Amino acid sequence: MSYTMDVEAKGNYLHITVRGINSPQNVRNYLAEVRQKCIDHRTSAVLIEESLSGPGLPSLDIFNIVRDASKNIHPVIRRIAYVDTNTEHSLRELKFGETVAVNRGVNVKVFSTVAEGEKWLKGLAEFTG
Repeated sequence: MSYTMDVEAKGNYLHITVRGINSPQNVRNYLAEVRQKCIDHRTSAVLIEESLSGPGLPSLDIFNIVRDASKNIHPVIRRIAYVDTNTEHSLRELKFGETVAVNRGVNVKVFSTVAEGEKWLKGLAEFTG
């Protein structure tokens, strides 16, 4: 495994930080691990702060990863705030991944900062009670 994961419980959601090398396999692996962490912590909301080094993934890899991961998300994870801190990664490609996931019923939103993602998750929690 060429990534590390830190998990912090923050009330009604997990803040998961992933560091390492950007590769399709690492992204697949960490997404499966995020799902398991949500099960372990009995929470359905997560903020993923991805800090993987290297260039962004090609669109086809993004599509395949999101398509496959989306099959196992619901009902375990109901809200995902996603922040990619690597400025080499294209916001357009990140939004593409968001669209692929949303089209498969995943409630995910890409943010530029952790603070924006936290605000969205907290706002949803207040809205849904």
